[in-house]
Formats: sequence, C-alpha cells, structure tokens
Amino acid sequence: MAVKIRLARAGAKKAPFYRVVAADSRAPRDGRFIEILGRYNPRTDPSTIELDVEKIDAWIAKGATPSETVAKLIAIAKNPEAQAPAKTETLSKKAQAKAAAEAKAAEEAAAKAAKEAAEADASEAAE
Repeated sequence: MAVKIRLARAGAKKAPFYRVVAADSRAPRDGRFIEILGRYNPRTDPSTIELDVEKIDAWIAKGATPSETVAKLIAIAKNPEAQAPAKTETLSKKAQAKAAAEAKAAEEAAAKAAKEAAEADASEAAE
C-alpha cells in the first residue's frame, strides 16, 4: 500500500476548503483516508494553513510521499516568512508587450506636453 499525503476537498459548491490527509494512493480524492493531518483554506487572504508538522514528518518517515501542493504547504508551514506572495495576475507575452507599448506612448505624450509647455513659457517670456 502506497501512502500519499494529499488534499481532500471539502466545503460547498464554489467555496472549497481542503483537508490535508494521509490516504492510500488508490483511494478517491475525497474518499477514504487514514488520518487528517491539517487544513488549508485558499479563500482567506492570506490563505489559512493549519498543519500538524510532527504528524506529517512521522508519515514521511514511514514512507508516505506528499503531493506537489502539500509539499509547498509544508514548506510554508515550516517557514511562515517564506509564504507565497498574494495572488497576482500573470500576463501573457502579448499582454506584456501591449502594456509596454502603452507605457511608452504615455511617456512620449508626457514628454511632448512638457516640451509644448516649455515653448509656451519661452514665447510668453519673449513678449
């Protein structure tokens, strides 16, 4: 029997929270598990992570393998200062190029306005 430490989804529709469980790798995601090792709620800001690190370490010592997500949660639980930054949007390359072009256009417009203002001041001073 291969034991995995993974997330089991709980909560209402479109309002999930997760339990960190030790389960047989053949068991369904939300099905039978051996032991609850913690809780994870991604809907709070910042995300709530409550793990029993001692139990998790004991299971890992027995040969259990954590899932990729649970491994990240364990790292955060052991070092809270290293918690992942708040959720941010990642832009596609097209969107990044568009944003850069808009920034450049705004910069050019500001430079043009400053130049026109300087010329207007110079012409007023000459009169």
